[in-house]
Amino acid sequence: MDDTESAPRTDGASQSAIPPIGATKTVTTPDGRSLSYIEVGDPHGPLVIHNHGGPSSRLEARLFAYSASKNRLRFICVDRPGMGQSSPQKARSYSGWAADLSTIADALRYDTFGVTGWSEGGPWALAAAAYIDPLRLRHVSSIAGGSYGTFGDNWAAQYLSKADAMGGFLALHFEPGFRLMYAALGITAEHFRGSFAKQLLKAVNDYDQRILLQPDFETAFFEGCAECFAQGSDGLVRDSELLYRQWAFDVSKIERRVHMWQGLDDRLVAPAINKTVADRMPGAAWHPVEGAGHFVAVGSADEIFAIAAEELGAQR
Repeated sequence: MDDTESAPRTDGASQSAIPPIGATKTVTTPDGRSLSYIEVGDPHGPLVIHNHGGPSSRLEARLFAYSASKNRLRFICVDRPGMGQSSPQKARSYSGWAADLSTIADALRYDTFGVTGWSEGGPWALAAAAYIDPLRLRHVSSIAGGSYGTFGDNWAAQYLSKADAMGGFLALHFEPGFRLMYAALGITAEHFRGSFAKQLLKAVNDYDQRILLQPDFETAFFEGCAECFAQGSDGLVRDSELLYRQWAFDVSKIERRVHMWQGLDDRLVAPAINKTVADRMPGAAWHPVEGAGHFVAVGSADEIFAIAAEELGAQR
């Protein structure tokens, strides 16, 4: 496992105005579902498919438009099933999502591509590393991933906040309570954005606050969160349940290169969680960022995407 120290950055959100919401496009899966996405960056560049956080949606792509363009990547973010505008899917699985990612690459006519995942999207990026041929999947980055079920049901509970630990308990033992928790979150995100923003700002460190409080960024970020609940909270519930339950794949068998990015002052996902994952995953390249919080995905986006561009062979 590589162990590299990355310089802290907090200015990623201020380099360029957040672009307006682009056109939503769709890909149809072999079983007839619709997967909705938006794209930013270079339309002719190597493909990177991004796995958004939770609650979030395809609109998260806008937060990375500057860095995607700078590194000449075609960067798309797709709503996972039941979130945003993507069709619901009753039987969710990690292998099934990996197949969906390959379906998207096929539809866009890419033989090779990369994936990134931030927060609750991180485990879905790791699933891609587990299930997709590395000759096709040429880059993987998991950024501050919610790796809560990696080594067993809710194995990371000791590292979680009281709210997240309770969420994990409910997911495993009392689904109605888990659903009620996410329904309340959806109402807050959609209709009480000021309260939602205050709660988040109170939970994160100064690094994250500086990124969040950028005027364009703040609006775009919370629009992406609210869009997650366009069809209600069921999609996010099904997504999150899988994160807390023991994963269906074994990270200790992933020998291909996987970049693991982590802010060392992350107040939402404790660094010890993903450091443990990286230590047990043979192909992990560990990228700790001193002083960074959960929004390291934005603050270090230039560095993350530069590695993706190199591994995907982008013309610079």
